[in-house]
Amino acid sequence: MKVDGALRVPGDKSISHRALMLAALGKGESRIRGLLCSADVESTAGVLRALGAGIPEITPAGFAVKGGGLRGLRESAGDLDCGNSGTTARLMSGVLAAIPFDSHVTGDASLSRRPMKRVARPLEAMGARFEFTSGDGLPMTVRGGLLRGVTWFSETPSAQVKSAILLAGLVADVPVEVHEPAATRDHTERMLRARGVDVRTEEHVVTLVPAARLDAADTDVPGDPSSAAFFVALAAMAGGGSLAIEGVCVNPTRTGAFRALEEFGARVQYQDARDDGGEPVATIVAAPRLLRGVTIDPAVVPSLIDELPMLACVAARAEGETRVTGAAELRVKESDRIAAVVRNLRAIGADAEELPDGFVVRGSDRPYRGRVTTHGDHRIAMAFGVLGALSGNALDIDDHACVNVSYPGFWSDLARVTS
Repeated sequence: MKVDGALRVPGDKSISHRALMLAALGKGESRIRGLLCSADVESTAGVLRALGAGIPEITPAGFAVKGGGLRGLRESAGDLDCGNSGTTARLMSGVLAAIPFDSHVTGDASLSRRPMKRVARPLEAMGARFEFTSGDGLPMTVRGGLLRGVTWFSETPSAQVKSAILLAGLVADVPVEVHEPAATRDHTERMLRARGVDVRTEEHVVTLVPAARLDAADTDVPGDPSSAAFFVALAAMAGGGSLAIEGVCVNPTRTGAFRALEEFGARVQYQDARDDGGEPVATIVAAPRLLRGVTIDPAVVPSLIDELPMLACVAARAEGETRVTGAAELRVKESDRIAAVVRNLRAIGADAEELPDGFVVRGSDRPYRGRVTTHGDHRIAMAFGVLGALSGNALDIDDHACVNVSYPGFWSDLARVTS
């Protein structure tokens, strides 16, 4: 199988969520172009609409949001349904904590199993109240009100927890300081700065200075690096050719997977690099080379956490052993991704071993065949979809539609660039 051509992956999911939230909280009109139109992002749009924000039908072509200001949201008459989107639930918790009304937050069965108290704890330290009806997950009630500033030391690196604290401080007009054990993606900080908010970063400490308002700002959403990584991996494992993925966000907190693929041996080049709205953007050109197993340092795991299922599939085609540790967070994603990846690799004939906080994969050039159980997880489906596209492999993915939460056109793009 060879790869050929160029493609543009959908808009970055993390930036898309934040663009909608900040447009709703800004004062004035913001235009958003290139937004990811997926189930997860639609969940954020739906929650904001339920709170009275003027979010029109979302489209990649562009649309305008007339923001009501930091205190313009109103109590919802019904539940705030976050669907399968942990980003929606956690980031909106920060907003809701700073508004003086109660909000009942729900999600689908998968999201309801994911931990939410990690974001509730710092917000409760600021003065909000959270009530849970079933342990650590959704549904939950957020009782917002007047908040005080906080200095918070996060035990686990989490951009979502950090962002929730920053948004709570923004809406409540109080100072917040977040200490992280390792750097996490910084889109919230960059986007707040672009809208006139004083956000300072030093080492692993992020500080927000109170702001009386949030300026409106237009956003051109770059391509999602997590989505692009699947096609860089495809090119790395292909029998020949090269592939260009255009207009990708190459924020240093998001490019860990590309660096890991280079360590495997893949050819990865950045072309037409530029800065767009505070985010670095480039065309990524990838091509195959002999791949060898790697050991991924736990310190870099936060920068590639979403791409680890894909890297496990690359490891199945690389010479030698690949070892990943420090990735316990994978167990509380849309599925237990450690267990799901290892079981599926074994089911198709690969040599894989589950660790408490990661996995070991020993690569081979043998054909892989069998059925893949995705557990409704888009990252599992796409990772094994890429592996299944290689010559000699024959994988039966049980749920193709689950990719719609992040990349609705994935299967058609995959077919278009392979031959």
